[in-house]
Formats: sequence, structure tokens, C-alpha cells
Amino acid sequence: MGYTLADKIWNSHIVRANEGEPDLIYIDLHLLHEVNTPVAFANLRSAGRPVRRPELTLGTVDHQNPTDDVLRELTDPAAALQIGHMERNCRDFGIELYTLGDAARGIAHVIGPELGLTQPGMTLVCCDSHTSTHGAFGVLAFGIGTSQVEHVLATQTLPMNPMKNMRVVVDGTLPDGVTPKDLILEIIAQIGTAGGQGHVIEYQGEAIRALSMEGRMTVCNMSIEAGARAGLIAPDEVTFEYLRGRPHVPSGDEFDAEVEYWRTFYSDDDAVFDKEIHIDAATVAPRVSWGTTPAQTVRLDDHVPDPASMLDPHERAAAERALAYMDLAPGTAMCDIEIDAVFIGSCTNGRIEDLREVAEVWRGRRIAPGVEVFLVPGSEAVRTQAIAEGLDEIFADAGVSLRYSGCSLCVALNEDRLRPGQRAASTNNRNFEGRQGRGTRTHLTSPAVAAASAVTGRLTAPVDLEDR
Repeated sequence: MGYTLADKIWNSHIVRANEGEPDLIYIDLHLLHEVNTPVAFANLRSAGRPVRRPELTLGTVDHQNPTDDVLRELTDPAAALQIGHMERNCRDFGIELYTLGDAARGIAHVIGPELGLTQPGMTLVCCDSHTSTHGAFGVLAFGIGTSQVEHVLATQTLPMNPMKNMRVVVDGTLPDGVTPKDLILEIIAQIGTAGGQGHVIEYQGEAIRALSMEGRMTVCNMSIEAGARAGLIAPDEVTFEYLRGRPHVPSGDEFDAEVEYWRTFYSDDDAVFDKEIHIDAATVAPRVSWGTTPAQTVRLDDHVPDPASMLDPHERAAAERALAYMDLAPGTAMCDIEIDAVFIGSCTNGRIEDLREVAEVWRGRRIAPGVEVFLVPGSEAVRTQAIAEGLDEIFADAGVSLRYSGCSLCVALNEDRLRPGQRAASTNNRNFEGRQGRGTRTHLTSPAVAAASAVTGRLTAPVDLEDR
């Protein structure tokens, strides 16, 4: 019996394996941000322990920084304290940190790939659930807790139990106007928020291979919303070309040698998966959430579902609560739902490809009066590239300023927050109650749908803007 891609990476990183105990796994790269790390460093100080491999650790400030002006004084004392702790801890323990004002700063899951630090066959961890993003490169990447952060800092290893394997095969070609965000929302809608629980989801099929690296990152990013521990896509020519010339990637003959090594990371034809589903790409359409989980979505041309039609009592009760929170009535056409805010950004959809998509929608158009827009690149490098390509001028003509990078409204642990009752079309990964501020209502969308919605003031597909 052959091995899955996840098993190949896992087996190549086992430091110790004893029956009845978790495996001890070597960690190739550890990413840190300012939230949930101070306790780990405090414990290292108290125990007199150094960081075992600081050169395999990278810190960034992303969750709590302002995005309108990263160098101004912070108005949130807690955020200022956390960022101050991060700067001191990285300095004291010899860890490279990208803090406010650094040109390489950005969201951890955006800068890892763009710096070429994320490479096929690696293990990668971060105290952040959306670490699964890096799986787009054939990397076994998963979020960890505070105590695990301390363990990795001290030993560069992590005790873990092996995970199960799940395969999602997307056959065929996605229709025009359907994005990777729509695809992963479709997958989550089919398998549910617990469908991948305890598993690594490997994505295969023609439609997956046709995705850009940015699109693959979007799909792997939201694997966690299906309950999975990680998402994976085997590396191929698209992966190798994306990595070519990146700062931490070797060049010349060394690059060619690395590529030959990276080619070994794939699932064998006779590998056995614990779960498997197939999806016809031709059936996928632009999707938008109506509820308070990423599984509560429908096609944008559909209607808010009626909980009374749901046979499962738990599903029905969850839908009733979600509709009460979202202030929506069953049967409402999704395209009739008015919005008064838009967020475009996050580690799900804050890359240059996403900003280009938004620019195409906004070219020659204006944002609807009364719609508040937060346009936040995933990194300073993305922001710089957008300006170099003249995208900022298109945004400005539409009535939107391009902000500085950060997690922003994806998590609202910073100064970017919506007001109670505001309804947003949002490109982030979660639409939980209060995710973007107390009492706010979030509709998950693709960047294209978010951009079109900003123009009309209601949930809108770009195709419906043709006459505007």
C-alpha cells in the first residue's frame, strides 16, 4: 500500500516514535505573531531556556496593528502592550521580526509564501488556525496552541498523534466567474464544518491543478473551516514557478536540485484515504453566506433557506438562531440583501491577485453612497506591488483608499471594527457572531462579489454590473 502526501511528510519528520505515545515531529518553520505568544516567552524566561532554533522562527506584527497609518500612535493600550511584548521577546531571544514600518511586514500566512520560506515537503506551525494556508505548497502546516508554541520554541519539535487522511477531488473546469473562494465555500457546504475533523484534506483534480498559487492558498486557508487539521495540494510546475526567484529559495543548479526533491511529494496511486468525496466543478457557482458559519452558504442567485425545511433538528435550530442574529427572513433573495460595509483582505483574500480582481470590477465605477469599504492588502509587498501596477489609482477613482497590511476586519482585534448592526460583504474566512465587531453581520464572499456589492450597496455578482 502506498503513502499519502501527508503521510510522506509526517514520516520524514519523525524524531521519535514509541507505541502508545504521540510521535515527536520535527518542525521546519515556526511563524509567530503578537497575539498568544507572550506567555510562551515568559515561561521560557522563567525556566532559563533559550529558543532552540531562532533561525527557523520568524515573527511578524499583523493582528493588532492599525491599517490606516501603521506608524501613528496606537489608541488601544492592549494592542500597544502586545506589540511591545513581541518586539522585546524577539529581540531578547534572537528571532527576526517584521514590525510596524518594515517593508517585509504582513500577515504571517501571506509573507511566508512571498518570501519563499514556505517550501514543499516542510512542516510548518503557527499559533493561528489558518496556518493551513501553507498547505497549498505541499507543506504540512497547522495551527497550534500557546503551550505548543513554547514547546516548539524550546525544542523545535512537537509531540502529535498522526492525523487521518481525506481526499477531495474536484473534476472538470470551473465556470467563468467562479473563483477559488466559491469553490472552497461549496466544499464546506457539502461536507459541513466538522466534515474534515481530525483529517488532513488533500485537494486533487483538474480544477485544483488549474488554480493559481493564490487560489490554492485560498482553498487550503479555509480547510480549517471544514474542521480539518490541515489542507494540502501536491506541488507541481505552478508551485515551482511561483517559488523561483523568491528571497529564501536557492537559484541556478541548486534550485533545479530542490525542484527534483519537491517532485517526490505526492500521494501514491495506491494510497488509501480514510474519507473521499468528488465534486463536479461545473456545478459550482458564486456563493455567499446567509448564516453564522462558513457552511451556511447558498448560491448568490438563490434565496435565504427556510429552517422549517431542514430535517435535522440540530441543523434547524442552528439555522433559526443564525437567521435571528443576521436579521434575515427565509425566502429572501440573496441579491436583494443590502449591505453597508465591505471588507476586502485577510490571509484568505489579501493577495495581489485578489486586488487585481477588485480593480477590474471597480474600473470606471464608483462605490455606492453610504457603503464603508476597508481595502487591506495582506502584506506591505502586496501593497507596494499594487501601487506599482497603478491599482491604487483605480481604487481612488472608485472612492476607496488602499490601506496598509494587517488582519484588520478579519478578526477585529485592532482598531478596524464595524459598528453594531452593520452588515458587511467580506472576503475573510469566518462569519461567526461578532467576528467583525459586536453585533455585526458578515456575509462571506469572493473578492469579486465583495467589490461588486460595494458598487450597488447589495449582494451582487460582477456579471450583474455589465450595464452600470
